[in-house]
Amino acid sequence: MTTSIEADRVLDNPAWLALHGEHARFAQVNGLAARYHSDVAPFHALGDPDDRQAWNDLDAFVPPGESVMLAGLGARPGPGWAVERSIDGVQLVDVSLRAEPDPSLVVLTAEDVPEILDLIARTQPGPYLRRTVELGTYLGLRDDGRLIAMAGERLHPPGWTEISAVCTDAAYRGRGLATRLIRAVAAGIRARGETPFLHTGAANVSAIRLYEKLGFALRRSVDFTAYRRLT
Repeated sequence: MTTSIEADRVLDNPAWLALHGEHARFAQVNGLAARYHSDVAPFHALGDPDDRQAWNDLDAFVPPGESVMLAGLGARPGPGWAVERSIDGVQLVDVSLRAEPDPSLVVLTAEDVPEILDLIARTQPGPYLRRTVELGTYLGLRDDGRLIAMAGERLHPPGWTEISAVCTDAAYRGRGLATRLIRAVAAGIRARGETPFLHTGAANVSAIRLYEKLGFALRRSVDFTAYRRLT
């Protein structure tokens, strides 16, 4: 891990910064709480998870008895909130990735959403909603016209873009398609003068090994925690 990675605090709260920057058009904001439009992404964010007012502001988005996912904050719940479940994860950043365009890939658009959602349902790379495709560039690979693999851009804090939704149909795994997609998505990110980063579950050892082999380095451990509003 390099000194520049350790020093860059932008990635400590990427959803909050994205919602107040590149993704402001998708944001609903209430004081120290924000969220993406419900058909774009399921993520909420707090400006300061240690500030009780942030949790009070979050009340506006979450009815009593319902839950919300906050990623990477390691936050203790504020008054009226409780931890429902938590999954350990990791955040990795590009330090030596070989990024390169791939002319065989296609840019996915709103017209492709039914196929995208079908592939997501079969491969389970993480949450993907009807308008997630609008968050950034998503690339796909087709075989005989059928979408068999994809990856794209999600969170977009200043100077960084998250690579997400990396998935391949089970019948096509082991052919290096994820590597091609990651490198191609990264090429577009680098062309804007930004740096790729990504998240995955800490238990997903095979994915972590692939990312490290491609040139990503562990920046920090993160949590994916669901908090339930009690009152």
